[in-house]
Amino acid sequence: MNRTLSPYSKGSLQLKNHLVMAPMTRSRAIDNLPNALMAEYYTQRNGAGLVITEGTAPSPDGLGYPRIPGIYSAEQIAGWKKTTAGIRAGDSKSFLQLMHTGRIGHPDNLPEGATVVGPSAIRAAGQIYTDRSGMQEFPVPRALTTQEVGQLIDVHVKAARNAIDAGFDGVELHGANGYLIEQFLNPNSNSRTDEYGGSMERRARLAVETAGRIAEAIGAGKLGIRFSPFNTFNDQQPYPESEVHAMYHYLAQEMDKLGLAYLHLAVSPKIPQKTLHVIRQSFHGTIIQCSGLIPETAEAALHGSFADLVAFGKLYLANPDLDKRIAARSALNQPDLKTFYTAGAKGYTDYELLQKTR
Repeated sequence: MNRTLSPYSKGSLQLKNHLVMAPMTRSRAIDNLPNALMAEYYTQRNGAGLVITEGTAPSPDGLGYPRIPGIYSAEQIAGWKKTTAGIRAGDSKSFLQLMHTGRIGHPDNLPEGATVVGPSAIRAAGQIYTDRSGMQEFPVPRALTTQEVGQLIDVHVKAARNAIDAGFDGVELHGANGYLIEQFLNPNSNSRTDEYGGSMERRARLAVETAGRIAEAIGAGKLGIRFSPFNTFNDQQPYPESEVHAMYHYLAQEMDKLGLAYLHLAVSPKIPQKTLHVIRQSFHGTIIQCSGLIPETAEAALHGSFADLVAFGKLYLANPDLDKRIAARSALNQPDLKTFYTAGAKGYTDYELLQKTR
């Protein structure tokens, strides 16, 4: 039996299949507003049981990349309603990913009055693309004050409520890939001396408090969180394996106490099996496995002891009808890397559907 395409039911998640469309930045939100082209893109992919949107800023300071959407204004809420209606039309569920990019940003990508911020004034090595000036070095972020961290949590709670108002079934906190929450988790990007820095528990406090507050506001069954243990993307420098293991063991326990709908894990070969095992043993909700899967390895993962659901990124980007292609054992379109972050329909809504390839 193909488990990938069979219905899934656990806790608050009742899905038509085990397929998840992973969150992927696509940079089509002109003026940071969700639009009709984006709604078409997500509607095309409503064969997934769960669609998780691209990273979406809870505040102007979180808009680190060009043309990424927000969920902090009435216009943005209205714009997202077109997307949620299209996903719902496929009998699919939708979660909006809340992503504050933190120090991974540039002033040229931010609206007037917004600032690149982070847990500490530690610059990320590398460059970022801006529409205005091309590739630019990451700036030194302004370190958030303790009071501002509290305000940031409030901002995330408001954004989560806005997402529900826009018709989403829930939200996913982005605690992975070197963005703000993970910047707090990692001692190499967090040198704070207040209650949000220092010990493992203090560095995890932003993640735990934000998840707890959002769960109170919209319900724990409408909240997931994404983690990427042992991640080095966006200049997240390694720290001792035993400490990373302890951090994600602790986070899994804390998210389990809150009763979150799911943990979404970017699973790479860097992660020791003992870490995956302790996360699975500690968290009793749904676990979504992502990163590098193809239909065959995804099916195998669902028959293993770790993953409940499987998420596809680039394969969903290039194959809007991925569920139908898996069912038909059809060849898959290959993604066009040149159009990942461009502004128009090319490489976005023009990938061929299965019936057009026959």
